[in-house]
Amino acid sequence: MAETTLDIINKLGLHARAASKLTNVCTKFNCQILFSKIVGGEKKQAADGKSIMALMLLAAGKGTQLHLECNGEDADAAIAAITTLFANRFDESE
Repeated sequence: MAETTLDIINKLGLHARAASKLTNVCTKFNCQILFSKIVGGEKKQAADGKSIMALMLLAAGKGTQLHLECNGEDADAAIAAITTLFANRFDESE
């Protein structure tokens, strides 16, 4: 198992296009990928990273913290790819 906490730093948050890009990255890996929204320092709402609808339901705007947990053989590679996508602001200009 590998895990980390990510901050949404892009201007529009986890909107439809960003969620689609995230889902596309997640589906490349065999491991289970779970995002949990952090509210008040606690993990709250959880979503399967391979489900665009589940990710959209997180309603994660700019500044939201997400806990990422990956379980499986390629968990470390998944964490690295997802972290890069977040750091690159989902390949958006801002």
